[in-house]
Amino acid sequence: MGSHDEGSQSPSYPEYWEADVIMRDGATAHLRPISPDDRDLLTEFHGKQSEDSIYLRFFSYKPALSEKELARFTTVDHVDRVCFILLLDGKMIGVGRYDRTSDRVAEVAFMISDHHQGRGIGSILLEHLAAAARENGIDRFTAEVLPENRKMLHVFVEAGYDVSRQFEDGVVVVDFDIDPTEKSLAVMESREHRAEARSIQDLLTPEVVAVVGASSDPDHAGYHAVEGILNGSYTGTLYGVGNTPYERKGLTFVASVQEITDKIDVAIIAVPRDAVESTIAECGRAGAKAVVIMTGGYAEAGADGAAQQRRLVRIARASGMRVVGPASLGFINTSEEVSLNASVLPRMPKHGGLGLFSQSGAIGTMVYGAARRHRVGLSSYLSAGNRADVSGNDMMQYWEDDLSTTVCGLYLQSVGNPRKFSRIARRLSRSKPVIVAKSEVTGLRLPPGHTGRTTQAPPGALDAMFRQAGVIRAATAEQLLDIASVAESQPVPENNRVAVVSNALALSQLAEDSAIRLGMEPVVSDGNVDTSQGPQHAHDAIIQAVRDNAAREGVASLVVVLMPVPGLDHRALVDQIAREARTAECTAIGVFTGQFGSDAKTATVHTTDDGASLPCFDSPGAALLALSSVVTYSTWRDQDHGHVEIPEDFNHDAIEKFLERLKPQIPGDGLYELSTNETTELLGHAGITVLESVRFEDPDEGVQAAGRLGYPVALKTTDPHLRHRLDLGGVALNIEDESQLRAAITTMKRALASFGTSDFEVQSMAATGQTVIVRAIEDPLIGPVLSFGMAGDAVNLLDDWAHRVPPLTDQDISRMVRAPKASKKLFGHQGVPAVDTNGVEDLVNRVALLKDQFPETASIDLNPVLLSGSVVTVLSATVTLGDPGQRTDSARRAMRG
Repeated sequence: MGSHDEGSQSPSYPEYWEADVIMRDGATAHLRPISPDDRDLLTEFHGKQSEDSIYLRFFSYKPALSEKELARFTTVDHVDRVCFILLLDGKMIGVGRYDRTSDRVAEVAFMISDHHQGRGIGSILLEHLAAAARENGIDRFTAEVLPENRKMLHVFVEAGYDVSRQFEDGVVVVDFDIDPTEKSLAVMESREHRAEARSIQDLLTPEVVAVVGASSDPDHAGYHAVEGILNGSYTGTLYGVGNTPYERKGLTFVASVQEITDKIDVAIIAVPRDAVESTIAECGRAGAKAVVIMTGGYAEAGADGAAQQRRLVRIARASGMRVVGPASLGFINTSEEVSLNASVLPRMPKHGGLGLFSQSGAIGTMVYGAARRHRVGLSSYLSAGNRADVSGNDMMQYWEDDLSTTVCGLYLQSVGNPRKFSRIARRLSRSKPVIVAKSEVTGLRLPPGHTGRTTQAPPGALDAMFRQAGVIRAATAEQLLDIASVAESQPVPENNRVAVVSNALALSQLAEDSAIRLGMEPVVSDGNVDTSQGPQHAHDAIIQAVRDNAAREGVASLVVVLMPVPGLDHRALVDQIAREARTAECTAIGVFTGQFGSDAKTATVHTTDDGASLPCFDSPGAALLALSSVVTYSTWRDQDHGHVEIPEDFNHDAIEKFLERLKPQIPGDGLYELSTNETTELLGHAGITVLESVRFEDPDEGVQAAGRLGYPVALKTTDPHLRHRLDLGGVALNIEDESQLRAAITTMKRALASFGTSDFEVQSMAATGQTVIVRAIEDPLIGPVLSFGMAGDAVNLLDDWAHRVPPLTDQDISRMVRAPKASKKLFGHQGVPAVDTNGVEDLVNRVALLKDQFPETASIDLNPVLLSGSVVTVLSATVTLGDPGQRTDSARRAMRG
C-alpha cells in the first residue's frame, strides 16, 4: 500500500476509514487517509501531472510542491482537515481533501492522476469525504472551480446533490448539502452496481487465462483446471504455468508468469500454499484482472490462516485484482462466445438461464451435481470458497445486467454484508427470480473459513428478510434446483390459479389439496382422464385435457399428474405436453409417479428438439412446492412495493447533533444505554413521545412525583423483567390518591422482595386498549432488524413476531403490522374494539427511519405501546448506542474485507 508505515500513524488515525473500492472499469484500488509518511508518494504524484491539471487544481502552475506545502498537505487532524488518497500498485492515483471553514461547512478539493482519468475516482473520493465530514459534524461542502474544469464540476453535479453555483472573480463557487438524499444514494448505488457488475463480467469473460500450477498429474487441481478448460472448448487463449512442462493440444506451457506475452485476464492459482502469495504478486505485475485461488488451508484452518487470507486479498487488491477463493472450485461461463469451464468440476453443463453461486467446495459440488441431475441449463456458476473477496452480492450485481441469466440461485452458508444483500436482492427480484438455499447454520453461526460474528437476531428474522426482498427460500440444494427447474424453463405465472390433469382420482385430489395448502387456487376439475382404452387413446385424451385446461380463462398454471400407462410412448407424450403448454403460454409441470428405468422423468427438465420444456417430477409434493414458490414470487413481484415516507417532524439534523454529543459516552465496542431523559430527547426528535414516568426509592418522592403528574397513576417496578407483569405484582394500575399509592408501594415491596428489587416508578395512566411491542436491533449477520408483536404471551411464549429489515416502505409496514397471528386483535376480535392502525404504522416507520439512517442506535425497545382508538402511547422505551464506525453499508462505497 505504498510507503505508508502503520507504526507512524497518529493516535487519532481513523483506521476504519480505510477501504478497498472498485473503480468504474471494475479494477480495485485502496483508499485511506493520508499521513506524513506519504510525502514521497505525493511528490511523485504531483510531478507526473500535466501543467493543465496542476493549473486547474491550484489556479497556477506549480512544477513541484514546496516542503511547507508537503507538510501541510500530508499532516491532517482527521476532523477539521481530512485527506484521502487512492492507491493502485503502490502509486497514488488520486487525492481528495476537505478543510473546515466554519462550524458545519468545509471546502473540498480533488486532484486525479492524468493517467487514470475516467475511472470514477473523483466520485469515490467525494463519497468518502462526505461520509467522514458528516461524522465530524459537517453538513455542507463548498469548492472553487475554474470554469474550464468541467470534469470536476461534473463530479459534483452527477453525485446527486443539489448543487448551487455562483460565478465570482473568475471562478465558479459551488455549494451543496452533503446529507444523503434519495437521489444521491440512488446515484451511489447505481455506480456501485455498474462497477461491481463490470468486475465480475471481466472475471467471467476472459480472453486470456493462465493456470498457475498446471500439472499432468490427474490427482492435482491444476490438472483438472486445464482439462476442464480444454474439454469445455474455451474460445480464448490458455497458458499453463508450472515446473514440469507437458504437451496438451490448446495449451501453451511456460515456466513462469513473466514468460506470458499476452496480457492475462484471469489467473487460476493451484500452487502449494507457501507459493500463493508470490504467485498473486506475479499475476498483479502481469496485469491480471482477477485471480481464482483453488489452494485451501486459510481461514478454515484458524486465526493464523485467516490473517494470511486477509494478506492475500490486500496484495491482490493493491494491484487492482479481484479474488475468488481461497479454496474455490473455480467458475463456469457457458455462453458460446466464451465457453469456459475454469473449475475442477468434470463437465461443462449445458447452456441455460440459471446463474448459480455457492461458497464451500463441498457445497459447490453438491449444487453442481443437483443441477446436472435436474438438467437445468446454466448461464454461469461461481464457487466463492472462503469468500475472501468475490461474494454472492457481486454475482447478483452481475446477473442483474446479464441477459443470458433469467433465474439466480445461491447456496449461502452465511450472508456476508446483510444490508447490501437485502438491498441488491430487493432490486434484482423485481426483474428475475432469486432462489436462496439456506443451510441450517445460515444466520446462526459462521461456517469454517468465513470470518465474522454470530447472530443476535430473533428466530425467523433471516427468513423474514428473504421474504421481504422477494427471495424464494429453499431448504436444500435439491429443492433449489426443483424451484429453478420451474422458474428457468417456464413463464412466471400471472396468478395463483392452477388446473390439475390426472388419470387417477387420488392423485388429482392429492395435488389439489397440496395446492390449497401452499396458497394456490385449484380450478374446478373437469374430471379425470380415462387412459384405460389403449396407449394411443390415452395419449390423445391426455393431450386434449392439457389443451383444454391450459386454455381455461384465468388459469396460469397446469399440473399434469399421471400414473404409468402400459405401452404409452412417454417421451412423445412429454414432448407434446411441453409444446401445448408453450403454445398456451401456460406454466406447466409434469408429475410421473411409479416410473422406473430409462423412461422415468424424475426431477429433471425435459426439452424437446424444438426448444419446448417441461420440468418433470416423481412426487406431487415436491412438484407443487416448487410451483407454489414461483407463484409466491410472482405475487410479490406484482404487488405494490410502496415508498419510504419521512414525516415532516422527523428532525434529522437534531438527531444527528444529539448523537454527536453522546458519541464520547460509547465505550469502545460496547454499548451505552441512554438515561430516561436522553431517551425522551432522542425519540422526541424523531416525533415519538414517551409517556413521562418518574423513578423513586423513597415513598415520599413517589407521592411528590404522582402529585405533579396528576392522579390517577400507575406504579411499576423498574426491573426490566417484572415491570410489565401485573400477574407477579410488578404493576399496579388506576391509583387514585396518595393513600392508595402508599399502600400500593408497601404491597409491591412485599410481593417483589423475593426478586431482590426495590426501585419503582410512577406514571400517568393512559386509556385502556391493546398493547404492542416495537423493537429494533443491529445484528452482525443480518443487519438492522425491526420486530413487531402483540405484548404478552403472544411474543413471550409463542414467539409471535413479525420481522422486517429497514428501509421500510409504507407497504412493508402495513404488512408487518398485520403479520403476527395475534394482530387480529387490532382489527376487532371477539368483541374487542378495533384500533386505528395508522398511528402504530407511523410509529413503526419512525423507528425504522431511526434504525436505518442512524446506525449509532444499536437497539430501540418500545415496550409496551398502548393503542386505544386512534391514540398511540409509548409507555416505556429503552435505547442503546454503539459505535457505527464499522458499518459496512454507509453512504460510501467500500468492498467487504
